[in-house]
Amino acid sequence: MSKPSFMQSIFLFLGIFMHAIKTTGAQSVGVCYGRNGNNLPNAQATINLFNTYRIRKMRLYSPDQAALQALRGTSIEVILDVPNPDLQSLQDPAAARTWVQNNIRSYTPGVNFRYIAVGNEVDPNNGATSRYVNYVLPAMKNVHDAIVAAGLQNQIKVSTATYSGVTSGFPPSQGSFQDSAKGFMDPIIRFLAQNNLPLLANIYPYFSYLGTPQGNLRYALFTSPNVIVFDGSRVYWNLFDALMDTMYSAVERSGGPNIEIIVSESGWPSAGGTEATVENAGTYTRNLINHVKNNGTPKRPGKLIEAHIFAMFDENLKGGAETEKHFGLFNPTNQQPKYQFSFGAVNYDSK
Repeated sequence: MSKPSFMQSIFLFLGIFMHAIKTTGAQSVGVCYGRNGNNLPNAQATINLFNTYRIRKMRLYSPDQAALQALRGTSIEVILDVPNPDLQSLQDPAAARTWVQNNIRSYTPGVNFRYIAVGNEVDPNNGATSRYVNYVLPAMKNVHDAIVAAGLQNQIKVSTATYSGVTSGFPPSQGSFQDSAKGFMDPIIRFLAQNNLPLLANIYPYFSYLGTPQGNLRYALFTSPNVIVFDGSRVYWNLFDALMDTMYSAVERSGGPNIEIIVSESGWPSAGGTEATVENAGTYTRNLINHVKNNGTPKRPGKLIEAHIFAMFDENLKGGAETEKHFGLFNPTNQQPKYQFSFGAVNYDSK
C-alpha cells in the first residue's frame, strides 16, 4: 500500500477528529438504573443491556453491590447516590470515610465513578423529604473530604440532585430559588462554587406541562414550530431549555455563576396519565438525545449538556402516581425497547 500524502494524512486526521467529536456527543446521554420492581433483570443482565445499546452513562440510586460488581471493567460512567435515609449517618466524618471506602475505593479502579449524588430531591417544602434538609450539606462536605483524602477529587465530583420544584420565576432569566428553599440551597451553591463542583438537577418538562393549565404539548416535546417564550435577546422553542435556564439563573443568583448543571434525570412516561403515551415518550426521548448533544441552552449556547434519561425499566413497585411506574425505555420482562431510539451509531427499534 502506498504511503498517504500529506493532504491525505490531514484529511484522515480530521475524519478521526470529527468522529471523536460525534462519539463524545453521543455519549453525553446516559440512563438511570432504578430498581423499584419485582420483575427486573438481574444486575449483570442490565449492565449487558447498557453495553448492547451503547449507553455509556448510568445513574445508580444506591451502592448496590451486585450492580457495582457487574460494572467492573466497563467504560460506563456512574453517578452513585447516597440515598436520603443514609444522610443522617454521614454527619459523622468517620462514617463518610467508611462509606467512601466501602462503596467507592473498593471498586476503584474498575468502576468509572464520575459523580456522587448526596441526596435526591430534598426540598424544605416537600413533607416526604423535608426531614433530610439539615443533613444534606454536612454529608456533602464529609463525603467530599473523604474523596479528597482518597486522592480521587479530580475523577469524582460530589454534589446533590435537586429539581425544578425548588425554583420559581418567569421568564427563565428571572429564575431564583423559592424563598422557602433559599436557606437550604444557597449554602449548597456556595459550597459547590468554592470547590468547582457541578449541580445535579432533575429536569422534567412532563411535570411542568401537567402543572400548566392549557399547557403547550409541542413545546414540552421539542416539536414546537414557533418560538414560545421571548426573554430579552433569548428565545425558547422548548420547555426543557426554559427549565434548565431557570435553574441556571437561580444558581447564578445564589452565588454560582460558573457552576455547571448536570441533568441527573429527565424523561416522559408511556402510560398511566395525561399525554403519557408510547408515541409521546418516544418523541421526547429521541428529541432529548439529539438536543443535548448539539445545542446547549440559550443561556449556555453550544455547550454539550450531560443528561440522564429516567429510566432503564418500568418499575412496577414505584410509589406515587401511576405514571411513575411507566418511565422505562425497556420492558423489564423481555428487555426490549418500547420505541425506537439511538445512543450511538445504531438505531434500535421496539419489537
